[in-house]
Amino acid sequence: MTVDTAGAIEPIRIGELTIRYLIDGASTGGMGVFELTVPPGSRVPPPHSHTNNEECVYVLEGVLRYSVDGVVRDLTPEEWMHTPRGSVHHFSNPHVQTTRALIVNTPDIGAQYFREVAAAIDAGKATDVAMLIAIMSRYGLVPAPPQ
Repeated sequence: MTVDTAGAIEPIRIGELTIRYLIDGASTGGMGVFELTVPPGSRVPPPHSHTNNEECVYVLEGVLRYSVDGVVRDLTPEEWMHTPRGSVHHFSNPHVQTTRALIVNTPDIGAQYFREVAAAIDAGKATDVAMLIAIMSRYGLVPAPPQ
């Protein structure tokens, strides 16, 4: 068994969202695991898909609204959903309690992706959508076409 606690990563804040990486698998091309905290009514990423990764979300506390390819569920603690590569997915928290969820990506997109998004969004000015799309594209994320 391998235990790696030396790679502790500072939490990343994107608006009201917090990402706390437990395993950053980007450097090895392996699995990544992070805790996502979503306060009620938070601004969240637009619906998107991943060209290179699959994802699993597992709710630890609160209620997370999660959709995969049009199937929408309000996930409560100990419930989860899987997002295959190429599937459009989205999350939100329209509820009253802050939600915490464990996210597993394989292979991982990595903490650096979230740092770049945080820098683009939290720069204190209007969000540069073209810059955000460029960041997403570098990491294999594809915004879903408007519905």
